[in-house]
Order: sequence, then C-alpha cells, then structure tokens
Amino acid sequence: VSRQLKEEIRRGFAGLQDPLAGLLAMLENSSDWKGKGHSLGYYITTELQLWIKEHPAVVQSGTQLKKLQARVLGILSQCPANLLDPLISIYQLHTADRNYLLEHVSHLYLKGDYKEAAILSIKLKLQPDQDVEKMCTPLLLQDRVNVVEDYVREYPELQSKLLQILDTWCEPGFNIRDITRPYQGLSRYKPEKFNRRTLSKLVFRLLDLFNLDPALCPNVINQRHLRTLNYLFYKRFVEKTMTEENWADHVQSTVGQNRWLQGQLLQLLLRHCEGRAAARWAQHCGVPADLLPPRLAQQLQELHTPHRVEEATKADNYEDSKKKDYYQLPIPRENIHFLQTWEETLQCWEKVLQPGQVVGIDMEWKPSFGMVGKPRVALLQLALEGEVFLLDLPRLLQQAEEEGEREKLHRFIQRLYSDAAITKLGYGMSGDLNSLVATCSALKDTEKQLQSVVDLLAVDKQVDGEPGHSHEERGLRQPEKGLSLLVQHVLGKPLDKTEQLSNWEKRPLREEQILYAASDAYCLLEIYERLCKDPESFGLSSDLTDSLVGKHSKKPRPKKQLNKQEAPSPSGQQCQGPKVQSWRAPVPPRALRVVCDNMLQGLGRYLRCLGVDVCMLDSEDDHRRAAEIARQEGRVILTSGLPYQTLRSQVGEGRCFSVNCSEKAKEQALQVLKHFNVQVSLTDVFSRCQ
Repeated sequence: VSRQLKEEIRRGFAGLQDPLAGLLAMLENSSDWKGKGHSLGYYITTELQLWIKEHPAVVQSGTQLKKLQARVLGILSQCPANLLDPLISIYQLHTADRNYLLEHVSHLYLKGDYKEAAILSIKLKLQPDQDVEKMCTPLLLQDRVNVVEDYVREYPELQSKLLQILDTWCEPGFNIRDITRPYQGLSRYKPEKFNRRTLSKLVFRLLDLFNLDPALCPNVINQRHLRTLNYLFYKRFVEKTMTEENWADHVQSTVGQNRWLQGQLLQLLLRHCEGRAAARWAQHCGVPADLLPPRLAQQLQELHTPHRVEEATKADNYEDSKKKDYYQLPIPRENIHFLQTWEETLQCWEKVLQPGQVVGIDMEWKPSFGMVGKPRVALLQLALEGEVFLLDLPRLLQQAEEEGEREKLHRFIQRLYSDAAITKLGYGMSGDLNSLVATCSALKDTEKQLQSVVDLLAVDKQVDGEPGHSHEERGLRQPEKGLSLLVQHVLGKPLDKTEQLSNWEKRPLREEQILYAASDAYCLLEIYERLCKDPESFGLSSDLTDSLVGKHSKKPRPKKQLNKQEAPSPSGQQCQGPKVQSWRAPVPPRALRVVCDNMLQGLGRYLRCLGVDVCMLDSEDDHRRAAEIARQEGRVILTSGLPYQTLRSQVGEGRCFSVNCSEKAKEQALQVLKHFNVQVSLTDVFSRCQ
C-alpha cells in the first residue's frame, strides 16, 4: 500500500468522532471487501488495527462496545478469512459474553452456514462449549476435512472424541446412511467421499497428525489388521512368495490376543488350507478352542503335535537346486558380521571410515502394513569389498542410552554420509534416510550434508539391461521389480526377495534373514563395479563415474515414509533424495496418459485440469479394473497403499505409481508431475474438457 494512501486513511480516522463505528458503517454499506484478495476495505481495517494501538483512548467499552460487537458479528459470517482476525481484535470479541457468541454461531449453523460457524468458533475459541460431532459431521460430508482438523487442533480431548465418533461410524453393521440422511439437501454434499474406506483413511491421518493412541479406534484398527491378514494369506497361498516362518511371524503379531481377529484368522485358514493344516495353524496361532468348529476341534485333538511348528506344505519351499536361479553372495559366511555391542562395532567403524572406501548401504525394518507411525530401522547393513557388517540398531541405541553416550552412533553415521572421500552406494536412499531419522531424530540434518552418494535408483532406468535385449523384451519375460530387476540386468540373476517382508525386529534373526540382508547391501558393490567397468554395454555414458558421484546440495520436500516393501522403485514409486541425473526427457501433460484408482478421484480431477489425459475408476469399481484399462489403453496406473502391491505385478515395468494417500490432491499431483518429469505451461491449464 502506498504511503500516501496510508496517510489518507489515518487522517480519516483522526477526523472521525467514533472510528470504530465509522469502520462498521463503511463495511455495512460496501460490498468491495467481500471478494477474495486484499480490498480497500481490508487495508482500511488493518490500518485501523495499527492506529488503535497508537491511540488506546479510542477503544470503546461498556454498552457502546456491546452494540458495536452485535453489529460486527453480523458482518463476520460474510467477510473473507483475512478480515476475521483484525475485526475480532478491533472489537474485542474475545471479551464479549460467551453465551451470546455461542448463540450467534448456533444461528449460523441452523441457517446451514456450517463452514462459517466452524471458522468463527475456531477464531473465538468456542469449541470446548460445543458438540464436536454436531459441528464436524456436515463439514465431513462437504469434504472440508481441513476445517475439521483446524477445529480440533488445539484441543486434545476433542481430537480423541472426534476419532472415537469416526471409529463408531466404521463399526461392522453401522448404517452410514443414518448419519447422512439429515443432510441430503446439503450444498457441496459429496456422498462418494463418505464411506468406510475414506473414513478409515481419515482416522489414520488424524491419528498420525495428532500423535494419538490407535487404541482409541478399535474398529478401524481391526479392519486394517484384517486387510493385513488377507494380504499375508495372498502372499503365502496365492503368490507363494512368502516363507512359512515370515508368514507365521506376521500373522501372530497381527492377530495377537484379539478374539475378533482370531475368528477372522480361522475363517481364512479354513478357506486356504485343508482341515488338518488349518487345525495345526489354529493351534500355533493360539486360536481359542471355543472358536473352533467341531470338525476342526476333533482334528486338533488327533494331531498330538510337538510344540514346534511343522510345515503345512513344502511345495513352495526353496530347494538347493533352485538357489542357482538367484544372486548368490560371493563371500564366505564368516565374513558376514552381526554386531550388537559397541566393542564389536569399533572394528566396523575403522574399516568403513577409510578414505577412498566404497560402501554399500541398506536398511531393514518391520513392515507396518499401513499402520500409524513411521518405520524404525531394525538393521543397518554396511557392505565393503569382501565383507558385510549388520548393525543391530535397536540394541546399539539401547546400549548407548544405558551408558549415557547416545551421540556415538549419530556421529558415526553423520561422518559416513558427509565424508566426500567415501563413496556411498544405495537404492532409494532418501526413503532409507527418512526411516533413519524416524529412528534417531538427531540425524534430521544428515540429508543436507550428503556428499559422494550414488543412488542406483536414479540410474536404474538408464540401464539397458542384458546386451541385445530391449526393455520391452525384458518387460515381457521378467517378473522382477526394483533392485532385484537391476541386479538381474547387470549381474545376470535376480535377488531372492522371499525374506523382504520379514519381521526384522525379532531376535535372533534367522540364517535366511542374515543372508538376505547381506546380499541386499553387497550386490550394490558388484553393480557399481560392473557399471563403472563397462558402462557402454548397458547404454550408459562413458563418464559414468563423474556423473554418478556428486554432492547433495538441496533437501527435497519430506514425504510420508512408505513401508519397506513399498520402497521407492522404478516400478512406480517416487524417486527422491540424492538424485544424480534425470533419466526422463521433459514431456508435456498431454503426453501422460493415466488411470486413477477409485480412491484418487481428487488427484484425477486435478491432473485433468493441468491437461493430463486422465481416466478415473468409479467408486464401486474393483482395483483390478485399473490394470485392465492400463493394458488396453497404454496408461500408467496411479494408486495408493496395498492395491499397489497387486496392480504393479499386472502391468509392465514403470506402469504403476503409488502416491501418498495422506496428502491432498495438489501435493499428490506435484508428486506425479515430478516423477514423470511433466512440464506444465499456461496453455495446458484447462486445455481438456473437465
């Protein structure tokens, strides 16, 4: 605002007998201030707010102030958000009679101005005296989740109450129409946004946002656990890609002593196993005898099994003859060191921190299967030429805490990542670093200090694979994904990923887990060496070493961490963090053809506004419909969460991308545009029929 205008406004105030009444008269008789942006009315109001601080004698009190407060309340429901705080301050509405304010908000609510009633309640801090369910229900029906979040943000007791209400709505047998029926004529009503699936997502988002105990929401948690059980049974009995030990570990930790989940487990066992095997697993997983049907209880009595678990089937066990099909560690078993004490770790440090060293780095954590909270690293793998160190991170951190030297591990890791004389190799390093920060908060600035890092995820798409074979040929005959696929392209055999979904927090680790963890880190060394020796045969430039190793200067915008099994990979997940060079040429929005899964309709609409060719599933469509459309029309699938695991196996490499379902459509769209290197121009916006 020009100095001349400010001076003119202030002269106007000085010439008024009652500037507060004068401002109200101006606002009541003008419509200029009701639009978006900074109007003349806005500048006059904010200037008066400053002027009053310099002239406190102008401030009204008593009966006159009450009359002004009554008038300003009539304006507040119409004014833009940027005028609320100045007007509340000028007319001291926080000192007004609370019952009078509540009555005014109630009047707005009864008129159907739900958003305005909620925002005014937030500004005047009226929430403790209101019914959270009554205030938030119409906002949720209008998909105004951001207003709901603001409404409960400062009140932990209201956060808990809201989550308990949402959880009640997710109860099996609860009729959601009982909630929606009174609001059928509601403006902006979005019934497709109000179902158990979206409510469940909202519950997890709020639990994470406000850091609340998941025990507040038993119905939603049980349903999420049930989806996890279904996923585990699919991996074990349909895909046959999960070992028996892994499967049993996860099933037991998922079900625990929850009687409802034990009943669901029993149904799944009866569906997937023959009677004798189902009885054996029911016994192993601790399903109470009174839940068993008579036929299964009888078989259980006849088993007379010892305490150890016998295999229900050996059909999918890995045989020695089959191991020749997978990448094998080229070092002896005694060169894999599992470290649990600081004394053992010292020898590792001395070797790893040598100038000129090349280190393969990987991390493992227990899969969270979509539950609340960020994964915490359970194992840190450091591979050097000829040996691998496996650091038991939880045990080392506990020991450092007990000895009062918690900074030990932080200093070592920070020095490793920031030392320009040591080359660090990884695959999806940013995801690993995010989990490392969740495990050790003192490492939050590590990503800003990265030097000499090589994220092989960033060059994965540049690699042409086996000489003489095109991507298309490999895509048709290769079921491998991510790092395993890169290992196959460069070294000839894929990784054996059957231990990927292990419970990495359980001790002792099984021998298969130790070998898997060591292989995951050591293969990075072999890939790097092979690519540096012969880059041309893989379609890479001859100056590979110079282009790969570089400084990391800018920290990317943090993203919600994915499960380890959903780690960013070229089969669809975002590639972020210490990138070395872009593997995609920029493309216009019209060149990107996508199909959005049914939980991402907001993202689909946003991308379509930007000119992207978007096809969207209907709310009732099965997720698998996305794969059919992608294959028929040559589209990329955009999905989220567990469906990603299923869909990515049904389309070609790089044809399925998982977005962060906890973010809003705009952030999701930016994630997609960045990943596919889409450059939007002004002419692209609204270039497609909406």
